[in-house]
Amino acid sequence: MRTLLTLLAIPSLVMACGSGPKGLGDAEEIRVAALLADYTGADRPGACLLARHEGAVVYQRCVGLAELETGRAATPETNFRLASLTKQFTATAVLRLVQDGSLATSTTLRTVFPDFPPYGAAITLHHLMTHTSGLIDYEDLMGADTVEQIKDAGVLALMKAQDSTYFPPGSAFRYSNSAYAVLAQVVERLSGMPFARYLETTIFDPLGMTNTVAHEAGVTTVAHRAYGYSRLADGAWARTDQSPTSAVLGDGGIYSSLKDLSRWLAVVEGRARLLDPAIAARAFEEARLTGGAGAGYGYGWFIDDYRGHPRFRHEGSTIGFRNAVQRLPDADLSVLFLSNRNEIDSTLVESLVDVFLSRYGGS
Repeated sequence: MRTLLTLLAIPSLVMACGSGPKGLGDAEEIRVAALLADYTGADRPGACLLARHEGAVVYQRCVGLAELETGRAATPETNFRLASLTKQFTATAVLRLVQDGSLATSTTLRTVFPDFPPYGAAITLHHLMTHTSGLIDYEDLMGADTVEQIKDAGVLALMKAQDSTYFPPGSAFRYSNSAYAVLAQVVERLSGMPFARYLETTIFDPLGMTNTVAHEAGVTTVAHRAYGYSRLADGAWARTDQSPTSAVLGDGGIYSSLKDLSRWLAVVEGRARLLDPAIAARAFEEARLTGGAGAGYGYGWFIDDYRGHPRFRHEGSTIGFRNAVQRLPDADLSVLFLSNRNEIDSTLVESLVDVFLSRYGGS
């Protein structure tokens, strides 16, 4: 049975989807409805939106369908594939091992994997978590006609077959799915348990995220699953739920919902704890490159400013899913957007953030 082990109590987090969300004025609700209009209806993939302010859910809305073939609607319990929003969980798993003394962020790949090629002696876990390792993109190493799905262990094997990196570790930033797949293998090696199981026992179970899963076909199922779709040239929708990279867990394999992710956001906000505060805070410290410039990334989070507010954010993009999360700590505002389609207006999420920022502490 899953138990709640967080050090701080987590309040009730979810309002009923479909009822009039509280906390916005009429004009603001009209604005949100307009922004979500393309996701709304009984004939299209949907989206779910959540906003939290000062630890309370101030808005929650789901529109459209989780599964077109059955007409099943998206709800706060619908589990979307998070894609790269997964990376903040992978980084937290590594930090848990740091807290336990199993490794340090300065631990190198050659230390964890003695059979790793010599270039791994210069790559630390810090480099991997901050996208400054220079590891070759595993997608570029897969044949264009690849059909069989690769897994994290396969990504590690590809990295072991290389003899160099794009650049000296720590000298530049290059977003790396390879790094986070390798980190999942680091967690397996140091914890002695499968990565998905480690996430369940150290993150999902303690937070009561009862339906969140790092999904492995044939091993686990996804309750209330949203399936991914792509819009065709004629406007019709085709199911495009899986690709050859969809089985990699560390860079994007978690499925979760508004209901469960609201509990995770309590951790991000510092209202619930999985790690010692000093260790948890390291996720939100911008990495510095060897030349002194900022990398714009911490551990699983992009770090920048938005309209004068410090911001932590991440996007998740994979075949059939587009997601985003933004946290403005000085406004104590968190906004989460999940969708099961292959496209998103690049301005949509920030437009949604603007609505809540103007209402809850924005200037």
